[in-house]
Amino acid sequence: MANEMWGGRFAEGPAAIMQEINASIGFDKRLAAQDIRGSMAHAEMLAAQGIIDPQSAEAIIQGLGKVKQEIDAGAFTFKTSLEDIHMNVEARLAEIIGAPAGRLHTARSRNDQVATDFRLWVRDTIDAIDAALGDLQQALCEKALQHSGTVMPGFTHLQSAQPVTFGHHLMAYVEMLGRDRGRFRDARARLNECPLGAAALAGTSFPIDRMRTAKWLGFDRPTANSLDSVSDRDFVLETLAAASILAMHLSRFAEEIVIWTTPQFAFIALSDKFTTGSSIMPQKRNPDAAELVRAKTGRIFGAMVGMLTVMKGLALAYAKDMQEDKEPTFDALDALALALAATAGMVRDMEPDAKRLKKAAGSGYATATDLADWLVRTLKMPFREAHHVTGRIVGLASARGIDLEKLSLAEMQGVEPRITAEIFDVLGVLNSVRSRTSYGGTAPANVRAQAKRWLARLAKDRAARQARPLA
Repeated sequence: MANEMWGGRFAEGPAAIMQEINASIGFDKRLAAQDIRGSMAHAEMLAAQGIIDPQSAEAIIQGLGKVKQEIDAGAFTFKTSLEDIHMNVEARLAEIIGAPAGRLHTARSRNDQVATDFRLWVRDTIDAIDAALGDLQQALCEKALQHSGTVMPGFTHLQSAQPVTFGHHLMAYVEMLGRDRGRFRDARARLNECPLGAAALAGTSFPIDRMRTAKWLGFDRPTANSLDSVSDRDFVLETLAAASILAMHLSRFAEEIVIWTTPQFAFIALSDKFTTGSSIMPQKRNPDAAELVRAKTGRIFGAMVGMLTVMKGLALAYAKDMQEDKEPTFDALDALALALAATAGMVRDMEPDAKRLKKAAGSGYATATDLADWLVRTLKMPFREAHHVTGRIVGLASARGIDLEKLSLAEMQGVEPRITAEIFDVLGVLNSVRSRTSYGGTAPANVRAQAKRWLARLAKDRAARQARPLA
């Protein structure tokens, strides 16, 4: 039997394996809401342009509403024989309203239909990711404000470098996530053009109003070239690129959580909510949430590379290869949403050990730079000379197995006679972080001010998002 949706040209139905490889309904049913929105907009425009009669358009729009209700209620039967979400929706619409359903596909193709559906889905998902990013930034800012004066070691090469505050460390991720939000918003702005009306590849001879459907669906404008409209997925690639950079940032933070929760570091503790035990070692508390956030990064990177590979050899315009765009994108952005939620949960759950952090901040001669800066600032010593003098003093402390501030004034004067007792004002870790008052520095006052600025910005952003009309 020929395919019921496009059987005019074909006398026989597809082979079983052809049907299996060709069908996409198993995954593109996730586009149902977007597909129905697009079809409603198209039907409304067709009637407004006099291409179909108003009664048919009204029946189509009402019928599509019923189809959506069935899908939302889990009462819709998806059929593999109908290949994709578009044909499944249209076939059910025909069962509900009869002949008028056949007019819906006037002046469009599945090519521009799926391009529109997917843009709508990606746009919706970017909005959800943006909200989740804002929530994670909120959690980080609140924790940073709480620990603006909690001293911890700052690292380079994962070696103790200079003291910083725990709040300052968390605020670094707020800045990273802010740039991630900017990348997603840039991607959203570029994808916000409507392909509907490009038809299969060449446009249509019907007097359609593409601006009308674009505005109905919340797009800024229609796409300008019908070939480009149906044949590119750079909006997916750009979104996956932004997702990959964000996933990398989340993975870096997850790695730090893994390190910080080890008994050897014990900088923070996570509760039972975000850890698991061992089936054989009763003492274990494993940071599995952080490890899984770290691991999901590979899936997200893989989706981007896979999508690039699908698209790299496709001549214009549409090719069935592009059906492979959805599964990895769905998977990657699902994984990203889960990672964002888990990370926000861990941030709110984590409890830093302030005493242990402070002790670690003073290890490894982390205030050596403060000593060198004092020599430059107070004794007017050239920095290279101060660096050398400080190195000798550190060597002296190391030989004795003590911290810098435990050296006597006489011992330091044995290296540089002009050193005075004022040197001890800069050697403690608290003095060190308080002195870093340059813009963007780790001084607790800086951290508090920066966290409060971000919190105000996030509140304003939430209000703007809530006031934005739904597309």
